[in-house]
Amino acid sequence: KENTLSVRLSFILSAFVVIALGLFKIQIRWVCIRRTKRKLYREKMAKQSRFSWAKWRLWITWTLFCITAADIRYSVPEETKIKHVIGSLSKDLHLDSNRLRSRKARLDYQGDKRYVEIDLDSGNLVVSERIDREMLCGTTLPCIRNFEFILENPLELHNVILEIEDINDNSPVFPKDAIKLEISEGAMTGSKLQIARARDLDVGMNSVQTYVLHQNKHFVLDTKSNKDRYVDIVLKSSLDRETKGEHSLIISAVDGGNPPKSGTVVIEVVVMDVNDNAPLFTKPVYNTRLSENSPLGTSVIKITASDVDEGANGELTYYINHLSENTKDLFKIDENNGEISVVGQLDHEKASSYEMEVQAEDGGGQTGHCKVLIEIMDVNDNAPVISVKSLKKEIAENSPPGTEIAVINVKDQDSGENSRVSCSIPQSLPFQLKPYIKSYFIITTTGILDREQIEVYNVTITAVDGGTPPLYSNITLNIQVSDINDNPPTFETQTYEVYLRENNKADTSVCSVRATDPDWRQNGTVLYSLVPSDVNGAPVSSFLSINGDTGEIHAVRSFDYEQFRNFSVRVVARDNGSPPLSSNVTVKVFITDENDNSPQILYPAPDGKSLMTEMVPKATLAGSLVSKVISVDADSGQNAWLSYQILKSTDPGLFTIGLHSGEIKTQRDISESDNMKQNLVISVKDNGQPSLSSTCVVHLLISDNLSEVPELKDITYEDSNSKLTSYLIIALVSVSTFFLTFIILMLAVKFCHRRKPRLLFDGAVAVPSAYLPPNYADVDGAATLRSSYNYDAYLTTGSRTSDFKFVRSYNDSTLPAEGTLRKEHNLQFGSSMIMLDVTGNDDEVGVV
Repeated sequence: KENTLSVRLSFILSAFVVIALGLFKIQIRWVCIRRTKRKLYREKMAKQSRFSWAKWRLWITWTLFCITAADIRYSVPEETKIKHVIGSLSKDLHLDSNRLRSRKARLDYQGDKRYVEIDLDSGNLVVSERIDREMLCGTTLPCIRNFEFILENPLELHNVILEIEDINDNSPVFPKDAIKLEISEGAMTGSKLQIARARDLDVGMNSVQTYVLHQNKHFVLDTKSNKDRYVDIVLKSSLDRETKGEHSLIISAVDGGNPPKSGTVVIEVVVMDVNDNAPLFTKPVYNTRLSENSPLGTSVIKITASDVDEGANGELTYYINHLSENTKDLFKIDENNGEISVVGQLDHEKASSYEMEVQAEDGGGQTGHCKVLIEIMDVNDNAPVISVKSLKKEIAENSPPGTEIAVINVKDQDSGENSRVSCSIPQSLPFQLKPYIKSYFIITTTGILDREQIEVYNVTITAVDGGTPPLYSNITLNIQVSDINDNPPTFETQTYEVYLRENNKADTSVCSVRATDPDWRQNGTVLYSLVPSDVNGAPVSSFLSINGDTGEIHAVRSFDYEQFRNFSVRVVARDNGSPPLSSNVTVKVFITDENDNSPQILYPAPDGKSLMTEMVPKATLAGSLVSKVISVDADSGQNAWLSYQILKSTDPGLFTIGLHSGEIKTQRDISESDNMKQNLVISVKDNGQPSLSSTCVVHLLISDNLSEVPELKDITYEDSNSKLTSYLIIALVSVSTFFLTFIILMLAVKFCHRRKPRLLFDGAVAVPSAYLPPNYADVDGAATLRSSYNYDAYLTTGSRTSDFKFVRSYNDSTLPAEGTLRKEHNLQFGSSMIMLDVTGNDDEVGVV
């Protein structure tokens, strides 16, 4: 076991030593490699620093070009796959790719297809459609397509130039698959036969570079010839028609692509006796001009060629070499006379010129060539096209002048003067059209908009070109003016006056206020409320309520005209805008009176209240005033106009009462036969509809002195507790039983007068001030008292010349029973004037 442990320890120690040596060796190699790399890097930098002056100039020129160039240039090979990234516009233009979508980045290209597009997420320019350089540019070099890269907010415009690079995707093609040539057997060595060159739609190195003639012993190709229309086949040895009458040659055209492509043609060479003249055109290049609206069949040009040979060798046939896709359906040539005519619809906007090669071939196979250049003249056949690039369909009515509304682009596919476009909008609108960049225009506001006056603007943009006659087009933009809360609610009037009858029911409609707000939706929604205030010490909410939506005002409780007659409240109309706007109006409520109060009789007091008896002297003449009924009505106006009427009397023909004054007068002289006790039932009626009334009883006693007092024992009064009745009974019993003397009776009467001044026999029954309710209306001529004047009236039986005793008016206190008046007063009751003469004699009161 000990040996085994030692072996294991030795093995572990050896392993650590080996690992340490390995790491040390790796470190040494890393240091060596690092030094070697540094040395190679210094040598490389030294080589790169040795630039020639030509390279410096080229570099400086290219740098200046890149700095000063205003366009961004990219290149892409044709037939590139879709979604292929051409370049990064966001990096090249130093744009934030995250804002491309918000700034409405787009490529604008005048044509049916775009071929490329901008990726709004990454800012890359990518291929969107198949690109065929030959279809786009033909043989034109370089193949350039211009795009406009447009951004908004703010508006930016960049020209993007895309160069489409050619790839070797087309093989060389000869005009014919088989060519028949004739050569005279007497042709000398070195004679040349011409065949049309092969055409390769590719350009540059991808076009035809070399021609190869398959091995034969009679003909070779002239490789030194640099003719652009045909290839020379050189006769290197004499021909013998009898030995061999026909020779078959195979010529291959090879382009310079990688890998190269080729096309072949079979040439049948027929050995003829004589055909040594090829057709010859009058001039090598024909130029002509043609309007784009030329109808079908229009003659373009007639070309002619001549051949001095005779017979079949002099008969010429014309045809067009290499008709492209763009021209084969537009033109044709008459094979016999060489006239070129139009067979398709020409369009200057698609192609402004056409170039074609015409070949004349004689009967012997000799050919002549010429070039025909056709310039398509533009006519004004395209109206301007208006494109809306950006449009704000809604604009706030508080937008300041100069606010940008729309960006439009106007283009005309014509050229020259026909493509010059002018734009305009109606001057009556608060907008203006301003040119911006190239064919772009912006529409801005010229003033403050008001939605309450005009909600929608239809802006018609008219574009007119410079052609003759001019063509125009127009487009109408619908611009909505959005609302802001700029109008407070407005009431129909500044003050509402409402008349409400008293005793109305609760929840009775008082009136309806209405405020209008020309704003829209919540800005024009009006809510109504009452301004908190007090009416007679109570909150206004205890009197009126208002419907917040309709403005209908209702009474919360019943009103009493006699308590208060009018009050005012303020109503606030507030809209739902933010912030809200409001206005207020005053509503004056007038309470109108109703006949809800019966007349109240102040004098005489109603039956059962007190004893009221008037003494009428027996010698009273007709027309004398004996008493007066005093009454009031708490109502006002015609409801308080009182009229008096005698309903019942002891002697109907003895007394009369004033219709409006209430004065009771005698109709005739009082006679001895008249009943001493006269009772009058008086009715007091107001003038309301319906009228209300009250009645009272006036007791009159026809007597001259107190000796007739016992006869009053039969008069009954409702006041059974009156002390006056007790005294009268005692006096009558004393006189009748003990036959007291007149002096004792007079002393008793005087004694009673001093003790009870308000008793009937001692001269006084007063109309207490408590019978005068406050706040009665003053109606002249209607026997209604003012609230500030109350009177006490007294009756007496001991006066020799008067039936009334009046004291001064009072408001707060009543004259004591022992008091004596020594003033003279002028009092007016209705239409009667009573003069009072008050003296110190308690037994005598004079009345005039």
